[in-house]
This record gives sequence, C-alpha cells and structure tokens, in this order.
Amino acid sequence: MNSNQVLQQFQETDALLEGHFILSSGLHSSKYLQCAIALQYPADAARFGRAIAEHFADTPIEAVASPAIGGLVIGYATAAALNVRFIWTERENGMMTLRRGFSVRGGEHILVVEDVITTGGSTRECIETLEKGGAKVIGAASIIDRSNGKAEVGVPRIFLAGIDVPSYPPEDCPLCEFGDAAVKPGSRTI
Repeated sequence: MNSNQVLQQFQETDALLEGHFILSSGLHSSKYLQCAIALQYPADAARFGRAIAEHFADTPIEAVASPAIGGLVIGYATAAALNVRFIWTERENGMMTLRRGFSVRGGEHILVVEDVITTGGSTRECIETLEKGGAKVIGAASIIDRSNGKAEVGVPRIFLAGIDVPSYPPEDCPLCEFGDAAVKPGSRTI
C-alpha cells in the first residue's frame, strides 16, 4: 500500500475533511483526517494494519500498544496482522496510564501504533508509560504523518502516508483571523 493509495482511501470514504479544525494537539488546521471513518470497515482496517505490519516483518515484536482512543482500531489491526497481543494506554486524570488490567513484562518488545501523528505527543506519552512499566519499545508507526517527518517520539518510526498541511497555535491561526469558527472532531478534549 503506497502513500497515494492511503490518501485515496481517506478521500473515497470522506475521511479527509476541509474547514477549520482544532486538532488533538490543540493546534488549528484547515484539514482533518477522520481515521474512524477511514477504518470503519474491518477489511479496510485490516489492509492498513497489514501494511504497517509489513514494515516490521523481521522485527521481534511481542505486543502492539496504542494510545486510546484514536489508535485503537489500527493498533488492533496491526496486532492481528503480526499475530501478537494488543494493549492500550489511556488518560486518567490527564496522565497516560495502563488500565483495565493491562501490564507489560520487563524487556517485552512493543510496537506503538497510532492513527495520525501531528506533534507525536500521544505516542511519546504512550511510549513513556510502557517503558516505565519495563517494556522495550522498539518502534512506532502511524497511518498518517502530519508532521512532515519532524515529530520525534524517541524511537524509530514509520508512516504509511505523509501529508503536509500547516497547523497553527490558536493565537497565530489565519483561519481564526478570518473569523471562521473552529470545530473539534477529534476524540480528546484539550
């Protein structure tokens, strides 16, 4: 699956939105990638999961972990393609944690998978949580990279498609200057 095919899937499913959006990072943008729509059919999610898994075919991975909620579907699909267990982190009182009885073993090789990376914040928080538990995070992956390859997460990472869309702090947002109301279609409150 190449970058054009990935972006075509987002366009065909109306998951590439245009307007004025508040991203999970708090930044504003004229484009939003609604991965929940792009992944709503299991066959599509499985195809994306296999494409990510192919990048790690020769890497010893014992589990896939994702930050909730955006990474859950693609993380599960990637774990299924790799035939390893799937766990997730989620925020509790503003802190990323392992809950629901999930735990990691010391030295366990884990791949962190996310739907979209803009700043890499959620991925970094997920990695930090896993490493505090003793895991060895061996890499990170996402379907979409909005950072133009610039987001640092502390481990090697891959993405299926990059999209170069400017994002702005709210105080510097040209869309706000025009008076356009910003909407927050994402899963996390800022």
